Amino acid sequence: MKESSRRNFLRNAALASTAMVTGNGAASAVTPPAKRPNVLMICSDQFRADFLGINRQNPSVLTPNLDALARRGTNFQFAVCNQPLCSPSRASFLTSRYATETRVWALEIELDHTLPTIATEFRKAGYTSNFMGKWHVSAKNDAQGTPQLGWLPPGPTRGGFDDLWEGANITELVSHPDEGHYYADDGTDLHFHDEYRVDFTARRACEFIEKQHEKPWFLFLSQLEPHQQNDMEAFVPPQRYAKNYADAFVPHDLRNLPGDWRSHLQGYYGCVQAIDDSIGKIVASLERSGQLENTVICFFSDHGCTFRTRIGEYKRCPHDSSIRVPFILAGPGFERSTTISELVTLLDLTPTLLEAAGVPVPPSMKGRALKPMLDSAEMRREWKNAAYIQLSQAICGRAIRTTDWTYACYDPGIAKGEAAMSRTYVDFALYSNAADPYQQVNLVGRPQYKTIAAGLREQLRHMIVANGEPEPTITPIEFYA
Repeated sequence: MKESSRRNFLRNAALASTAMVTGNGAASAVTPPAKRPNVLMICSDQFRADFLGINRQNPSVLTPNLDALARRGTNFQFAVCNQPLCSPSRASFLTSRYATETRVWALEIELDHTLPTIATEFRKAGYTSNFMGKWHVSAKNDAQGTPQLGWLPPGPTRGGFDDLWEGANITELVSHPDEGHYYADDGTDLHFHDEYRVDFTARRACEFIEKQHEKPWFLFLSQLEPHQQNDMEAFVPPQRYAKNYADAFVPHDLRNLPGDWRSHLQGYYGCVQAIDDSIGKIVASLERSGQLENTVICFFSDHGCTFRTRIGEYKRCPHDSSIRVPFILAGPGFERSTTISELVTLLDLTPTLLEAAGVPVPPSMKGRALKPMLDSAEMRREWKNAAYIQLSQAICGRAIRTTDWTYACYDPGIAKGEAAMSRTYVDFALYSNAADPYQQVNLVGRPQYKTIAAGLREQLRHMIVANGEPEPTITPIEFYA
């Protein structure tokens, strides 16, 4: 990108953001722990599950700090998001509701602020609720049409993070990887430059961790990387890793498909390693300040990355490369040095963290707290290994992901981004996750899988109705490619 264009990008983003500166039932009963733990929730945007070293699917990736966190804690090897797109996924995991229930079925729609969030519930329980980094759960413009790309004013739009909110609404539109705007709680621009964005945000988090706290704290740290820098059409690593991955391993799901992975994998690897570096700094900060043993740490991503090998998008599709995410829990209650193979979803994140801190889980939340499952072999045996996935903005569709199968349907009559849901779907994809883990052969329409497809179709239809959506017609197709 030319330097003049770069300056214009940042200047325009600053103008858009500084305009804002001027301008149900009983909750679940839980037993509070003897000493309430701090809770640190770290989201790394668009981080593929197979780029976590401990998952042993990628020989080139280097994530020693994340691997150490997983080895000491609990690594959920098969975690999926419920809507593979930034804003809907975030709205979903913050509220433990499906995206359509939060109103955020597409990018940059304002969250339904009548819903309890993880932040509102921690505050009710006497915690401080704090946010840093990329938000992306608010409208791009406020009610008056004023752009709000960066700072968001105190109030409902902060989703209950009322003790500290810093960063930007849409980070990728107000900053670049080594320079840009980052807003303090009061709207002051803490413009960073000559420092990698991940490193800057992690440094801010360490400063927060090491300050004096009068109450137990909850911090949601949201890193943009390894998500691409939109206006540069690139995954931009820090300089220290810019040349490290010139001939790195190509994941099996990518190598036989057209896409942009040939030009983007090297940068993506470097971004992932930078995220791992930040985890090391944050864990060291917790240890240095004497808080490590009393802090629950959750590391995860909002969705994966297909490198445009599927439907021409980076995500927004039902394939594992789009929906599978890393999901690690460590700290009090999770120090188990184990890997869990049961299928879990990001809907489970908020109930799990609330329960771990002894905070009641509102009955409106649909996810399942995961610690009881860790404590009970019987519960693991009976665990419902089926995830409901909503798709929007690229295709309007729905999917079910089970241990053995992925089935998806869509409405070909709905244009891109035109509707949140439909009453009429047709078959889109069927994959055997056991026989074809990289989902290379679409089995939909093949006569020998007719019974399997019919069963998954019916199971998905029930999930759609249970979510409060209109009962759909799902039409099977009678051909295959």
